[in-house]
Amino acid sequence: MSKKMLLDYFTIDGAFGGSQDWFTNIVMHIGGCAAATACDSCIYFAKHMGMETLYPYDISQLNKEDYTKFSQIMKSYIRPRVNGVKKLEWYIQGFEGYLTDVRTRTGVDSRIRMEGFSGEHSYEEAEKAIKSRIDAGLPVPYLMLRHKMSEKYKDFIWHWFLVVGYEAAGQDFDILAATYGEKVRLPLKELWNTGYEEKGGVILYGRQND
Repeated sequence: MSKKMLLDYFTIDGAFGGSQDWFTNIVMHIGGCAAATACDSCIYFAKHMGMETLYPYDISQLNKEDYTKFSQIMKSYIRPRVNGVKKLEWYIQGFEGYLTDVRTRTGVDSRIRMEGFSGEHSYEEAEKAIKSRIDAGLPVPYLMLRHKMSEKYKDFIWHWFLVVGYEAAGQDFDILAATYGEKVRLPLKELWNTGYEEKGGVILYGRQND
């Protein structure tokens, strides 16, 4: 029996979500994937979860220009580094800083909480965790560092992206990811078992009262 779940995601000028390829700032163009993942999360929360204060532009008229400006705002919180935003806690700390400043400025609490889920967990645990978040209507930021199949996953080495769905059939469990303005299907078991000691992982979003 197969099951497919895809969040009601958004498009920007025909692209599936945002893309760091649009960034004109050279630092962000090369290393802005973590900030882009946070931007996409904010847009999703604003558009589908009633958290309009998280996106500082017109949520009903998404476009590349506003998205690029938003990325420069997020850069102040989740800044690109020489070796990338390679720790889950760096993303959490930066994004929490943005959420706190929005709450201070607007008086509206986003009610979003975050938990780091390290790549040290087993594949079975990762599948269960990701599935539970998607089933709850929440996207999942994913950080991959190195991978033994570097050629196959060259676009995902040292990269943050957003999981927005999954497809399960028998023993197979594929995730549906939004990255570079495209929807990509990836086999989670193969992706999760990187073959390297240094692991990435995922961020598990939740609502404060869950």
